[in-house]
Amino acid sequence: MFTRFKNFLYGISVNRLSRLGIALTTSSFILFIIMQLAMFTGILVNAYVGLIAYLLFPSLIIIGLVLIPIGLNFHKRDTGRTIKEILKERFNAVELESGVTGSKVFRTILILTIFNILFLGIASNRMLNYMDGSHFCGTACHSVMSPEWTTYQASPHARVKCVECHVGEGAGALINSKLNGTWQMISVTLDLFERPIPTPVHQLRPARETCEKCHWPDKFYGNRLKTIVSYQRDSLSTPEYTTLGMKIDSGTGTDRRGIHWHVAQENEIRYISVDDEREKMLWVEVNQPGGGYKRYTNKEYPVQPDENKNIRNFDCVDCHNRATHVYEDPQKAVNERINLGLLDRSLPYLSREALHAIIKNYPDSNAAMDGIANHLRGFYKRNYPKLAATKIAAIDSSVHILQDIYNRNIHPQMNISWGSYPSHIGHKGESGCFRCHNPRLVDDENNSIPYDCVLCHSIPAYESSEPFKFLSSADTTDRDYMMHRYLQQEFLDSYPD
Repeated sequence: MFTRFKNFLYGISVNRLSRLGIALTTSSFILFIIMQLAMFTGILVNAYVGLIAYLLFPSLIIIGLVLIPIGLNFHKRDTGRTIKEILKERFNAVELESGVTGSKVFRTILILTIFNILFLGIASNRMLNYMDGSHFCGTACHSVMSPEWTTYQASPHARVKCVECHVGEGAGALINSKLNGTWQMISVTLDLFERPIPTPVHQLRPARETCEKCHWPDKFYGNRLKTIVSYQRDSLSTPEYTTLGMKIDSGTGTDRRGIHWHVAQENEIRYISVDDEREKMLWVEVNQPGGGYKRYTNKEYPVQPDENKNIRNFDCVDCHNRATHVYEDPQKAVNERINLGLLDRSLPYLSREALHAIIKNYPDSNAAMDGIANHLRGFYKRNYPKLAATKIAAIDSSVHILQDIYNRNIHPQMNISWGSYPSHIGHKGESGCFRCHNPRLVDDENNSIPYDCVLCHSIPAYESSEPFKFLSSADTTDRDYMMHRYLQQEFLDSYPD
């Protein structure tokens, strides 16, 4: 068999072009097998190795296979001989003798053709599966995707493949994603991409086709308890508690109104925003039970004619815009680590100094690592020298935790700093809920979209020393006190235990 194969390769090596095709095809195939074994055994794990194995080598094999008949055709033209005459010159009579299934040369060509089709089919399938892997998505274009890969690995969706949200299902989605990926490769190669990558990502599939594969709006009901712990910037880093009774209904009943009312199918919402950035709303329309829409128009922004083409139906990612690639608020990041016990609260002024250490403007990551360490260690050496000598381990551990916070959220090579990617969950400043729920968006009767706190949550405790410490009548006005007592009873009714 080997001798026949060798003789066949010699027979079709009629000139330099065909010999180049044979060499390219054979060497690429051998290297592909070697790389497959190396990847399977874990010797090679780099994303670029997989890209070479699944994209470059199969492409070279195809090029080599194309060069062989082209070389044969050139040889035919240069010598003036027919294909039959060339074959008689290159192969002996036994190899060209026709039997029931054709000549040996024909059978060899048929076997190699079938083998190449199967091999390239399997390689293409492996390539698609490999390129659909999260590791490839996050590491193939490291300088660009490093921030997204870092935040993805620490997110609630770290076990969900990137393609589950960014591609979706169906052949159309696959083709669009590959075309988009091709443009991304060109952008990276020619340095055409923006820093930071602009958001929102307009090419995402609708949430009904992605998020709702796992999250079912009709099953969002009842109340949930959420306690937020923050730490003051005093010497004790004193904790403060805000307890919320979150109303998470999807709004499918007359008495059920809550946060996920917005995504219930019968409560369709659509809007247009300034420059299609989903930040400043030009108008918002809400589907009415009797049919039609009620529009709330922003009094401060006149609608331009060309902006009406960017009408968007409200869905999950309009609020959960950082559902996976979560960039933290610096104070919340410090609060969370203290609450988890990763930062030692017995260190004086830890909350304050930890925040100061990570929000400084550093030129690059290396400078940041040194700056964070110098800031925290220097503070305790200057102000608490005895404590600095006895709590070296706690201070060093805090330094490492703060460096991890910085490395997760700040990426100078992509111009990503604190606040580059704000979350629309909640209502900090004018972002989040207050994009729509504000007095500037009004209907024809000058009524605004409601923005009362109790629409989405009750507040049993607010910046209190205890999670369930309720206000007394001395703390506020009679009206506010009565509202708070109402909320308190509502909360206790929801959580009788």
